[in-house]
Amino acid sequence: MTCHFLDIADHDNATLTAILADADAMKSGGKPHADVLAGKTVAMIFEKPSTRTRVSFEVGIHQLGGTPLVMRSEEMQLGRGETVADTARVLSGYVDAIMIRTSRHEILTELASYASVPVINGLKDRSHPCHVMADVKTMAELKAPHHDFSGLKVAWLGDGNNVAASWIEAARIMDFNLDLAVPSALAPDDDLMDMVNGTSIRVVDDPMTAASDADVIVTDTWSSMGMPGGYSNSGDRQELLRRYQVNDAVMAVTKAGSVFMHCLPVYRGQEATAEVVDGPQSVIWQEAENRLHVQKAIMAFCMINGGTGATGAGA
Repeated sequence: MTCHFLDIADHDNATLTAILADADAMKSGGKPHADVLAGKTVAMIFEKPSTRTRVSFEVGIHQLGGTPLVMRSEEMQLGRGETVADTARVLSGYVDAIMIRTSRHEILTELASYASVPVINGLKDRSHPCHVMADVKTMAELKAPHHDFSGLKVAWLGDGNNVAASWIEAARIMDFNLDLAVPSALAPDDDLMDMVNGTSIRVVDDPMTAASDADVIVTDTWSSMGMPGGYSNSGDRQELLRRYQVNDAVMAVTKAGSVFMHCLPVYRGQEATAEVVDGPQSVIWQEAENRLHVQKAIMAFCMINGGTGATGAGA
């Protein structure tokens, strides 16, 4: 059976912990699954511009012995009306895995439905699982070296966007406390809100309430790709989010030793002040590096657990 990595919610705690452990070993210089992509090609499809996703995946594919094939949707027949199903079938005959960064949830799910090779969600409008797995790895390095997150509190401030959605999934499965301070107009989708029921996840209006005694503060750019309510990058949206800025006052109510995370790119003076972004509690560069190690571990997981493709069986 083909193994995909589409959302954190598709996997159990044991699987996610095993991926994190592999990422730890890879980062520390170990070589688990070092040749898992040897002789294999991974297609990287981009509907959206990318810096970190493209570079970290491309470098990771090389480090695992594979060959990356970068494809932009406007260069493909997919961008000219060919169906996603047909594209999935064709690519499955040529490559051994597919990573896609898309603005539409439906494209990802249809691609995975028809592909006979692993499909990895590099980002979509509803979630960003690879990035949040890197965030969780960073949190583990600093706060939970044995991947026991119980008792930790994460506070998300800002838009209830695709990254926030993946944080909700991670908190539910990996058992840490999560407070989301978001404007009601930009709250997570109803299906995600249903996940919150009966968990240690809260959605609140006040950023100070969310930040109080938090071990980790997380935010994202206010110019997000999946924007409900037609706010886009308008002044109305900026006004809605202004009170959710991460600044010194917010960090002052967090737990001693707390850290600040951001998925990047960051706009100093908007979602977070320069003092926080460039301050001693910021771990955003460690977080960004961890994209590489986590994504290598995710690719290895997919190939080992059902990655068969154009060049033969998975490792």
